[in-house]
Amino acid sequence: IKVMGNSSEFQKAVKLVIDTVSFDKDSTVQVFEATIRVLGSLLSAHIIITDTKQPFGDMTIKDYDNELLHMAHDLAVRLLPAFENTKTGIPYPRVNLKKGVPPDSYNETCTAGAGSLLVEFGILSRLLGDSTFEWVARRAVKALWSLRSNNTGLLGNVVNIQTGHWVGKQSGLGAGSDSFYEYLLKSYILFGEKEDLEMFNDAYRNIQNHLRRGREACNEGEGDPPLYVNVNMFTGQLMNTWIDSLQAFFPGLQVLIGDVEDAICLHAFYYAIWKRYGALPERYNWQLQAPDVPFYPLRPELVESTYLLYQATKNPFYLHVGMDILQSLEKYTKAKCGYATLHHVVEKTKEDRMESFFLSETCKYLYLLFDEENPVHKSGNKYMFTTEGHIVSVDERFRNSLWQDILPGEENGAEKIKPNELKAVNFSSNCNRVPDERRYLLPLKSNYMRQIDRMVGLI
Repeated sequence: IKVMGNSSEFQKAVKLVIDTVSFDKDSTVQVFEATIRVLGSLLSAHIIITDTKQPFGDMTIKDYDNELLHMAHDLAVRLLPAFENTKTGIPYPRVNLKKGVPPDSYNETCTAGAGSLLVEFGILSRLLGDSTFEWVARRAVKALWSLRSNNTGLLGNVVNIQTGHWVGKQSGLGAGSDSFYEYLLKSYILFGEKEDLEMFNDAYRNIQNHLRRGREACNEGEGDPPLYVNVNMFTGQLMNTWIDSLQAFFPGLQVLIGDVEDAICLHAFYYAIWKRYGALPERYNWQLQAPDVPFYPLRPELVESTYLLYQATKNPFYLHVGMDILQSLEKYTKAKCGYATLHHVVEKTKEDRMESFFLSETCKYLYLLFDEENPVHKSGNKYMFTTEGHIVSVDERFRNSLWQDILPGEENGAEKIKPNELKAVNFSSNCNRVPDERRYLLPLKSNYMRQIDRMVGLI
């Protein structure tokens, strides 16, 4: 609502949340989902309401007394028991909002779920001046990082939180791993902690070395189109021949780090799959050229990468991609009340389900793709999107710790990096090498486009 500048609806929604929402419930939630969906939205709305510049129109709330921040604090305190009684510091995946960790809780969690809490917990800590939340989230990230393979530098996708033993040895960019990498970079962008960037650079280098297959350059040379596969974290050997739809976020992350050329190639692969089915199957087997898991729950990752690539290149091709996605959603997923998950991307059967990320991400990125004049682009403020698409201003106040406590790994004083020092490693190219004259050409040479179309069975 705020992105569309609809202040009356935004104010109505905020008041409704303040008046009716309570977390004092005997309800067991996923720590990761509660953090990115609920905590993130409360913090984002609070930041918008209290922004002195009000770039989206008047989003202030009469007599607002930081209620959303207090609610975010209350929720986070209820999530904290997940971080207690684990020998590694990696949190339990679920917690009861009233009773803490359920007695029958699993000791296993996924890398993304445990390692993607730092943005929201860090913002909360810095707004409150209380290091507790950032401290537990950062400790979890560092614990996971310390468990990476000595041989490849890769992480698996499922870990035992008591023993640190990898239960899932698959290393990939999709489900179970995706937002761990995203939040290493976004935490650095937001907080300026050097160790976050160093971890990201190291992770990116290992991903390029062990997960990337195909020709070295995206837009020149011979060989197969670049593709990121799932491998064994210890050996780097191929584990299966499928990729999942969550991996489509990675071109967007590559844009943020400046590896635009490689992002163009990978995005073209996912877009080719979309063109074939009018949706992205949850898992696609690139060897069989067919879906392994055929449902599509209205995920945003391809739209997000499309939006970020358009922002980076201003190539109208990405507006065409956005229109294609929009028309497919209208044609195949529109239902009487909202939009429905596709049960099967080939048969186009529907499920009675619309995930919250459809509105918070899929629709938002599509809207922003076509709204060139939006304050997100024009206000002069710098914004970052959380993994659930919530807008956060990249603000100097998030770069200053208000506490003296030592965060994990800061025994010698953490070094801050200035925003313009952001530099990733091991690129095949970077955004400076996309010349202006290419803006109105296909981002990928037509012979390489056709090669990708053949690869997914389009031609």
